[in-house]
Formats: sequence, C-alpha cells, structure tokens
Amino acid sequence: MSQRRVWSVGLAALSLAAVSMSARAQEKPAQPPAPVPGWNEIVESLRTLPERMLAKLPEPMRSDPQVQQEVGRLALEALASQSLSAIGADGDFPQFLPSIGQVLNVGQPNADTLYRSAAITPGGTYRIRGLRRTLNHAVIAQGIRGGGQLRPQIFLSDLKADTDGRFELLLSPTRPAGYDGDWWQLDPGAHMLLLRMVSSKWGQEQSPTLAIERVDRPMGRPRPTATVLEQRLRALPKAIDTLALMFVDHHEQLRSEGFINKFTDFNVGAGSLQGQFYYEAAYELAEDEALIVESPVPMKCQYRSLILTNEIYETTDWFNNHSSLNIDQAAPDADGKLRIVVAHRDPGVKNWLDTAGCSATNWMRFARQSG
Repeated sequence: MSQRRVWSVGLAALSLAAVSMSARAQEKPAQPPAPVPGWNEIVESLRTLPERMLAKLPEPMRSDPQVQQEVGRLALEALASQSLSAIGADGDFPQFLPSIGQVLNVGQPNADTLYRSAAITPGGTYRIRGLRRTLNHAVIAQGIRGGGQLRPQIFLSDLKADTDGRFELLLSPTRPAGYDGDWWQLDPGAHMLLLRMVSSKWGQEQSPTLAIERVDRPMGRPRPTATVLEQRLRALPKAIDTLALMFVDHHEQLRSEGFINKFTDFNVGAGSLQGQFYYEAAYELAEDEALIVESPVPMKCQYRSLILTNEIYETTDWFNNHSSLNIDQAAPDADGKLRIVVAHRDPGVKNWLDTAGCSATNWMRFARQSG
C-alpha cells in the first residue's frame, strides 16, 4: 500500500511539472526593448495599413489585384509625405516642404498646383521674402489645429512689390509697433502655412520663390533633443493613417450616393479656399462611350480646371496623359458654355480628357469667380 501511494505521488509530481513546462512553453517570450523608441509603433501601424484601407472599399475592389497594388502605392505616398514632414518640419526653423503632388499623389492634387507647407510655432513671428513671378495665382493659407472656420489666406498678388517683383511679408499675432510694411495676422492656433502655387499657361509662367524665417528668437539651430525626435516618430502613425484613409473610399461614396455621370458640389469645409468652389462626379464609360461635361462659365473667373482621378482618388497622371484642362487650355464655345469630353480614346474633338484606363472621378474647380 505504501509503495502504491509513493508511486501515485510521484506521478502527480511529474504531471504537475509537465503542465508547468507546457504553460511556460506557450507563454510568449518577453519582447526586447525597442532599440529606437517609437520605431516599432510605426512598423506595426504600417503592417496593417493596407488592410485597413482595403476594408473601406467594397468586396469587388478589395479582391481586385490592380486596386490592391494601388492601395499599397497610396499607403507609400502617405508614408513619404508625412515622413518628409517628420524629418524637416520645424516651427522654429521653418521651410516650405513638398506636401502632395504628382508623385505624392494623395487627396487628388490639382494638376496645375504645386503644394508646399511650412510648420510654424503658435505665437511666433515670421518673415517671408521672395519674388512673386508670373503664375496665375499663389496663395498662402493658415492651418489651424482644431479650427472649424475657414482658414485665413493671403494672395501674393495682393502684396506690395518693387519693380523686380520682390516682396516682404511679416506674420505675427499682433502688428509690431511702428511697422508699416505688409503684415498678416496669425491666428493664435495657427501651426502650419499651406502654400499653393497655381499655373495655367504651362511653359510660359514662372513660379514664385519664397524664403521663410522666424525672427523673434536667436539665430542658430541646436541639435534636436532625443525627446523631440521621439515625439516626431510617435506622431507618424496617426499622421500617416489620417492621410492614407481620408479619401480612399471617396469615389465609392459618390457612386453609392448616385452621382454617376452627374455632378454634385463638394464642400471641403475649413480646408477650402475663400472664393473657390468645387464640383465632382463619378464617371462610368464603356470603351466606345464619351462623357460630355457642359458648364456655364462665370463672367469673371481667375482660374478654373477639370481633372480626373482613379478609383482611390489619386489624380490621373497628367504628366504623361492629357487628363487635365484649365482656363487657358479649354475655351468656352461660341454660346458661352464650356464643354469637355471625357473618353478612353481620343475622339478627335477639342477639350478631350484621357481617362488613362480608369473609370473614376471628375473634379472641377472655379477660383476667384463672380457673375
């Protein structure tokens, strides 16, 4: 009897040991600390980003290899745009950095527009100097964190300039005593300056040159601290997500609301420019069909354009396709109506827009118009 009890206890001990070893084997090993704090969070967010973007699209698009790869490209574009900002944006030592465009093709950039942005520190005083040059127009808007109102904006053409086109603009929350030059009041919440440089006569106009500096603190840029650099890294996942996810399903929303080959106005809210109006439509065409866009033209309008996008709201490549037309490229007909023809192949008529194989979105804008 005694021997049997010992044997039973021995088996129980072995069984408990086996369970304990099995439980330890199933436990995940502790993750080593990140060699660069903040880096692992970026990598993990990027790992799931394409899946989260595709989840906003209907099943036929999610399973389309073409759309899948274009979503991957859009994710890279958002990563590149926001990484450039994380590396170079500094409100104390600002510079106008590329934000979106033909390569960083996020949020349907306008084919005629160069987009730049400069970080600023709320409460700071800045000076912008440069040459106005000859573009259709160039405008700077203030980016206000948490602001629901329209962004304050200023056109370079409204600034005083010498005979060579040189200008100087001071920006601050309050006008300095005795200062009588061009001055622009900064909103207390302004953290960014957004520059749009818009052309209409390609090959004939010259873009402005601008330099910005903060003037209310000593010169000299010290080495950024580890804390500052880590903050920039940790802000990247949210910034990339915001840009990548913002418009990826916008075309599909137009379709679901019934705006197929039919325009609706688009209110971009606080992000819009004063005096600029936007209209958009999803288009759907067979290979042998054409869509004729007809619009009245305002009596007075400094700029207008029509561009095309693909299904995830990237602007159709206008460098290599005839996929955009502006006020100096498409004139109204004799009856005063503007007519533009959207087709997969050149129909042999004026004002043709090439779809480049897409069936997606038309985007029309009018700027500084009246009548």
